[in-house]
Amino acid sequence: MNALRYLNFGSAQPLVLLIARLLLILLFVLFGVSKLTGFTDTIQYMQMLHAPLPIVSAAIAVFAEVFLGIAIIVGFYTRPAAAFLALYTIGTALIGHAYWHATGDMTQDMNTKIHFFKNISIAGGFLLLAVAGPGAISLDKK
Repeated sequence: MNALRYLNFGSAQPLVLLIARLLLILLFVLFGVSKLTGFTDTIQYMQMLHAPLPIVSAAIAVFAEVFLGIAIIVGFYTRPAAAFLALYTIGTALIGHAYWHATGDMTQDMNTKIHFFKNISIAGGFLLLAVAGPGAISLDKK
């Protein structure tokens, strides 16, 4: 079932899906490249978060954000990439934005809570992309 069939985008639907893919993945590619170019810092950040196996966690972050991000942009294996990124984004919410471990700093606690729910919302977008597919402007459709 095409999740977008009830919307009347007409001939603009492929373009709208391309724009949606770009907007959804922009954050990941931008920060993924910085994780890749500063990989040592990324490992240290994973250690600070008490992420399991910090080197492996950093490598997964770079793979997910950069390489799966590029796959989403060009529409290559979009559905499995989006499903993986949904799980990844939920994982990053749980590990990196655990607002329930409040420090007492109200501003910082609210910021962490916002980032947690931002990640959960983005995961919803990835799930929608996994169901809807990339649209006609993609390598998957070629």
